[in-house]
Amino acid sequence: MIRTPWRRREEPLDHAELRRLLPAPGDPELSSDRLRGLEEHLMTEIRNRTPDIAPDIAPDPLAGPPPAGAPAGDRASRPGRRSGRRPVLVGVAAALALAAAGVAALAGGPGGSGGSENPGRVAAPPAGAVPAPVVQVVRGSTAGLAGAVADISGAAARAELPEPGPGQFLYIRSEVSGLVSWEGSDGKNRSYVDKIHPREVWMSPDGAKGWLLEPHGKGTGRDGITLDDPEGGERTLNSPSHAYLKTLPTDPSLLLEKIYDETRGMGNGPDQQAFGTIGDLLREQVVPPKLAAGLYRAAARIPGVVLVDDSVDAAGRHGIAIARTDESDGSRTEWIFDRETFAYLGERTVQTRDAEGIRAGTVRGHTAVTGRAVVDALKQRPAGSAPGGDRAGAPAAPSAGT
Repeated sequence: MIRTPWRRREEPLDHAELRRLLPAPGDPELSSDRLRGLEEHLMTEIRNRTPDIAPDIAPDPLAGPPPAGAPAGDRASRPGRRSGRRPVLVGVAAALALAAAGVAALAGGPGGSGGSENPGRVAAPPAGAVPAPVVQVVRGSTAGLAGAVADISGAAARAELPEPGPGQFLYIRSEVSGLVSWEGSDGKNRSYVDKIHPREVWMSPDGAKGWLLEPHGKGTGRDGITLDDPEGGERTLNSPSHAYLKTLPTDPSLLLEKIYDETRGMGNGPDQQAFGTIGDLLREQVVPPKLAAGLYRAAARIPGVVLVDDSVDAAGRHGIAIARTDESDGSRTEWIFDRETFAYLGERTVQTRDAEGIRAGTVRGHTAVTGRAVVDALKQRPAGSAPGGDRAGAPAAPSAGT
């Protein structure tokens, strides 16, 4: 988010006299720490932390303490990097480009208003952005978490999911919307979000070939962009493929130990990074059933994870949520599940306290997974999907465990 270190106040001062007395303002620049923080904020992509509601600390509702690889007492936020999966990085790069444009506007460059009263401030919100919705923050609790996770993981383990064959591609379709912060000509920050729009991803099982189509998003163009990886980069938890996921352990303790170990030093603290990494694995993949069950059980063992009784995905579907608040900025990420089938529906990030110009209750972003399938060719859609990124009919809940 772009912020300035000052705000205009109503005072009975001679502004012309002040301009003669004070030195000319320099170009607003962000420090390296602030730039790193901005990148981290965008890459956690709507995670999206400590709410001003009562603290939500989960002891371990299922079994055993956190793994040996998890730091026990250090929950302090630490600067670091966080690698994201390639499909996610596209949206992040676009957001960074948008932020850079905002900096240029503040400096009086292209896009700035250049007016004498409010030099360099943008007079209108970004194209395609709408005011961010504000909701009542539902209190999370560890009560009922163990039972809900048992139901969710059980449904995941029983799920019958498509398995890609040679030459086939995994297809994931979602409805998505993300945060866009804007400072108006009056110097006040306002929270906007992209209009909810479709996003389609095709990936080969080994991750070597892929395509992203998000015509209403930023930076992908109408025809989409390639996700090919001709060099065959190493697969990790933060850059997985379907084939890589099949090699991971399914035991919750081993999974969590591996996650803490491989993400050490990344993100906003080890616990939040672990939760975010699991969320990334669930969002745009077809996760093997036993692994999905293990990931849910592993997530429930992360300190601070709670159950939220009601959340809503980008398609308007209500469900229960497994959630965690990031201590660094008060944003809470909620994984949403159908109340009856316990299928994974999508994700929502809600601001739990006023921070960084974002008011409590603001929905910073949300997604809804509306289809997972196996297709025979890149850019091919499964039967029943309309061309051009439009979906035929109302959204249906995905299979349990996805």
